[in-house]
Amino acid sequence: MANHEVLSRKDVTRMFLRSRGGLAGAMILLSLLLISIYAAVAVPLESYKQWNNPKFWQDYPQKVPPAWTDGFYGSMTKHTVLAFADSQKSESTIQGVRTASYSWKINYNYDSYPSDFILSVTAKYSRQPILQLDIVRPDGRDFKIYYSTLPPPQSGEFTFLGRITSDEPSMQGNLRNYLSQFSCEQDAAKPAIMVFSGVQDCKVLKGTYTVTETLYLFGGSDEVQDSEFILGGQVFGLMGTDDLGRDLSVGILWGAPVALFIGLTVAITSTFIGLIYGVFAGYKGRYAEEGMMRINDIFYAFPVLPLLIILSVSIGRSIFLFVGFFVLFGWVGMAKIGRSLALQIKNLPYVEASELMGESDTKIITRHIIPQLLPIAFATIAVSVPAAILGEAALSFLGLGDPSIPTWGRILHDANSAGAIARGLWWWTMIPGLMIALTGVAFILIGNALNSIVNPRSKMRNY
Repeated sequence: MANHEVLSRKDVTRMFLRSRGGLAGAMILLSLLLISIYAAVAVPLESYKQWNNPKFWQDYPQKVPPAWTDGFYGSMTKHTVLAFADSQKSESTIQGVRTASYSWKINYNYDSYPSDFILSVTAKYSRQPILQLDIVRPDGRDFKIYYSTLPPPQSGEFTFLGRITSDEPSMQGNLRNYLSQFSCEQDAAKPAIMVFSGVQDCKVLKGTYTVTETLYLFGGSDEVQDSEFILGGQVFGLMGTDDLGRDLSVGILWGAPVALFIGLTVAITSTFIGLIYGVFAGYKGRYAEEGMMRINDIFYAFPVLPLLIILSVSIGRSIFLFVGFFVLFGWVGMAKIGRSLALQIKNLPYVEASELMGESDTKIITRHIIPQLLPIAFATIAVSVPAAILGEAALSFLGLGDPSIPTWGRILHDANSAGAIARGLWWWTMIPGLMIALTGVAFILIGNALNSIVNPRSKMRNY
């Protein structure tokens, strides 16, 4: 900055809008912001809190690819959850016994069998009820695949929350009664295959299936509070699932605001701390500058990653501690830049005039020097964001990240621990890795565009 030139915000904006790379980065960043807003507004907060709770994800399939890959693997069954609100309800009373029936219709047009099926029931009762599950197939055959009493109440009213799976021995036993109807040998040990097989050709029987859950209630206040029928599939959701059945789209979506929070907080805080520190050292000069820059050199010489590992192990692994650690070591580069620029600006005529007019050092620094360096500070912020995000991802990949929240680095760590690549679970590693790369590219493009504007002599300034 030998020839000091002040660019107005309008000039910076106009030149930035002419930069294709900057606009591309801004579009990617806008997409990430929209994803963050969607995660905060539309994705249930409970899924974020329960990310590490296996029971919360028990109704989801394990390690299946995204639903949009269906065409690559053939016509694969999509994992489907039929909610209580979607059922057709009917109640009747015969000789003092109330029956509550809930039916779901399934249009099954897949070439593959479902992996399993599950009936989830929540019922409140004072006398032991009976649960019956029937499936009417497209060919008109009615299979009564389950008939059993629910657990007896311990005392007074009892709330039962349970799951009846296709692995139930009694369900397999009931299905054996239908084997004689089939001309081909069926696998009675797999009810999901038995129920969805054709009689003659032994292939998947396509069409509309009607699943009916019936409870026989003997208490006056007994009721069914909730119920779901889950048809297990080989594909699920937008981004598939992992070994625990966790919906990876939840982790990826929540990872966006976490990544932006870490990157922007660290970059903004460390940049302005370094800028103020370096400008003050450069403006004061002499002994103050010498002492301050020696402190800067000490921090600059620290091996950052080993220290971060030691600090995360010894102090804690909270996401807020990581932000503090990154800021602690992230200000030193900007301090050197701020010092070198302050040494040039403080000799300019308008700064010397301010000194002659008796303005304080603090006022000169804050009103006449730092404002001239803000474009460079913004460019540095944009370039620094990916470093913070990659730093958190690296620690999480090593298993040292915050275990309580889903981050892209944490998802990659879990995938690496489970051997996802070797097992062909490409979606588990590719999607979070792509999100980290896109975020880095967005800020690098924005930073390069801003850097070329504030320093036209070089598209990429090296300090």
